[in-house]
Amino acid sequence: MAAAKLMHDPYNLIITGVGGQGNVLASRMLGNVLTSQGLWVTIGETFGASQRGGSVMSHLRVSEQGSWSPQIPAGKAHMVLALEPLEALRVLVKYGNPRAKAIVNSRPILPVAAIAGRTSYPATEELEGMLAQLTAQRWSIPATDRAMKLGASIFANIIMIGALAATGDLPVSREAFEAELRRALGHAKVAVNLEAYDLGVAMVGQ
Repeated sequence: MAAAKLMHDPYNLIITGVGGQGNVLASRMLGNVLTSQGLWVTIGETFGASQRGGSVMSHLRVSEQGSWSPQIPAGKAHMVLALEPLEALRVLVKYGNPRAKAIVNSRPILPVAAIAGRTSYPATEELEGMLAQLTAQRWSIPATDRAMKLGASIFANIIMIGALAATGDLPVSREAFEAELRRALGHAKVAVNLEAYDLGVAMVGQ
């Protein structure tokens, strides 16, 4: 199979969130979809107390030519897919650049320290302003809110993959993603996950 053409080689994608949001599942599924398109995908992951809602970050380096180091260099991300807005900011401060893009789930998850009153979580307007300064293009979507209407917040990660597909930056076709759903999750879960994918496509493709 001839590899799909990329706008950057390698294309550097970071998926970030907190423990329990399905970050790792999303990165693995997305990696498999891209591999099925004839591309090389190298994945590196970092976990920060993920069982307690700590930061989880996956680096995906996608290439037509071969494998790369799993660690994206500072300032070299092309796209950040963030399941939590403050995590988007943390990643963009280190890995963003004037041409970076981001898709951000707008629902915050307060860290334990903020819930306990030991620290503060930025106001929505403040956070949005900082994110705007760190990206060339950004989509803020209510992925968790829409996922809850499908029955569970975990569908937010699939909505985010659909949103990424709609940007056209990477070859994530509905057909290839459906095949990966069948392989990874089984036939019974395909329909609702495809609905989540389609919601994400619609949010960015409007």
